[in-house]
Amino acid sequence: MTEIETRLAALGLTLPEPAAPVAAYVPVVIAGDIAHVSGQLPFVDGKLVTGRLGEDVSLEAGVEAAQACAVMILAQLKAVLGSLDRVERVVKLGAFVNSAGDFTDQPKVANGASELMVAVFGDAGKHARSAVGVPVLPLGAAVEVDAIVALRAPRLD
Repeated sequence: MTEIETRLAALGLTLPEPAAPVAAYVPVVIAGDIAHVSGQLPFVDGKLVTGRLGEDVSLEAGVEAAQACAVMILAQLKAVLGSLDRVERVVKLGAFVNSAGDFTDQPKVANGASELMVAVFGDAGKHARSAVGVPVLPLGAAVEVDAIVALRAPRLD
């Protein structure tokens, strides 16, 4: 088991099969030593978390949804990289929260993704971030998170 796989296991997390794109894009683009991960939607127990924070989705459920997005980001990266040990640094997360006009806890929701990255990668998981409230997301999702990740060169042994 790799170091990151050991951390995931200790957290009780199993990476799901990476979700297929829902439109005309690819899940991950690698440019040089940077991976750009397309926005990932939250699947909890195989079901898409839908709804709007501040209306029919609780803050706690939003945090869990953001964490599920982060897990899917990891699954997408592992599928492309072969190993999450190639992640040198999580550079930035962008969190989009389907929220009512008077809901202002988008940063708390986004913490679900941010805290998972730190739990998995340690200091290398600390990142810049934006957390934005939006009136609707694809497929009615409650949260969507994208990522920019710095990579190590692949090992040749």
